[in-house]
Amino acid sequence: MAAATGSKAQRAYTSIRERIASQELRPGDRLVLAGLADELEMSVVPVREAIRKLEAEGVVVFETNVGARVARINRERYLNTMQALAIVEGAATALAAPYLGAARLEAARGFNAELERLLDEFDGAEYVRLNRAFHEQLYHDCPNEELIKHIEEEREKLAMVRDPDATFTAARARDSVQEHEHILQLIESGAPSFEIELAVREHRSATRDAALAHQAHQAEGEAAS
Repeated sequence: MAAATGSKAQRAYTSIRERIASQELRPGDRLVLAGLADELEMSVVPVREAIRKLEAEGVVVFETNVGARVARINRERYLNTMQALAIVEGAATALAAPYLGAARLEAARGFNAELERLLDEFDGAEYVRLNRAFHEQLYHDCPNEELIKHIEEEREKLAMVRDPDATFTAARARDSVQEHEHILQLIESGAPSFEIELAVREHRSATRDAALAHQAHQAEGEAAS
C-alpha cells in the first residue's frame, strides 16, 4: 500500500509541477486538493504529499485560511537563476559555435523570424516557447554535455519562478529579437568565442533586468492603488 501511495504521490507531483512550469497554473493560483485529486483520479492523500514536496522546493506556499497556492515570483530566486543561466548558456553557445552547420543556423533564423512576427500580436507564453527553441539551436552542438545538462536544470528552475508576461513584455521582446540577430552575426562571422559568450550573457542579463524592472513597476502600481 505504501509503495502504491508513493507512486501516486510521484505522479501527482509530476503533473502539478508540469502545470506550474507551463504556466497553466500561475503564481498566486489556489491549489484545491480535492479538485486536483478528482482530476488525477486518486485520493487526496498522495496529492497532499505532492503539494508538501512542492512546498519544500519553494514552488508552493501555504497561506492561513487560504491553503496551498502557487508561489508568487521570488525576486532573489529569479535573479540567481537568470545569472546562472546566462553563464552556462553563454559558455555552451560559444563552445558550440564552431560546430554549427548551415541547417541549425537557418533553423535559428527561422525561429527568430517567427518571434519578430509575433511582436504585432504579442503572446508572452508563445514568445517564451519560440525563444527557447531559438537558443536550443545555438547551443545544441556544444561538445560539453555537462553544460547542456546545467542549462536544462536552470531552465526548469526558471520555469518555476518566471512570469512570462513580465519576462517578455512587448518592448523587451523587440530588443531581444535584435540581440538574437547580433548573436547570429557573431557566429556566422567566426567571431572569437569570448565575444559570442559575452553577447549571450548580456542578452540574458538584459531580459532579467527588464523583468525585474517590470515587476517593480507593477508592485509600485499595486501599492499606490
